[in-house]
Amino acid sequence: MILEMSPSEIDEFVLSQKVGRVGCHVGGETYVVPVIFGWDGNCIYVYTTEGKKVDMMRENQRVCFEIDEYLTSGGWRSVIAQGVFEELEGDDAGRALQIIAERVSSNRDSGNSRPRGEGRTPVAFRIRTSEVTGRKVEVTS
Repeated sequence: MILEMSPSEIDEFVLSQKVGRVGCHVGGETYVVPVIFGWDGNCIYVYTTEGKKVDMMRENQRVCFEIDEYLTSGGWRSVIAQGVFEELEGDDAGRALQIIAERVSSNRDSGNSRPRGEGRTPVAFRIRTSEVTGRKVEVTS
């Protein structure tokens, strides 16, 4: 049976994940791409480089963000957020990077870094959420 997740379950789940998918739509084309993200309870933060997703979100700021987890037991959890893309600069961009870095730094080997997005302009953005819903299936043996 598919169950609704409570706001506290949604928050706990989102904070436990590091990769989500941002979906954008422009001119009849829908584009979905995985990103590493941060979450503050109201907004999703992403630090990326210029490219197709950023171009599309600049044109149509209404976006969707999805996070999911599938378990070997057959259960799963999924959260979908609707919101608005906001490009960040200065202190706001720095805060976005800090939120993301705090979540992913514990899994990184500092001696094994590699260049990312070399030659492309970095872009920080947030998705100011207007609606966040979660569903789950729990399988018991």
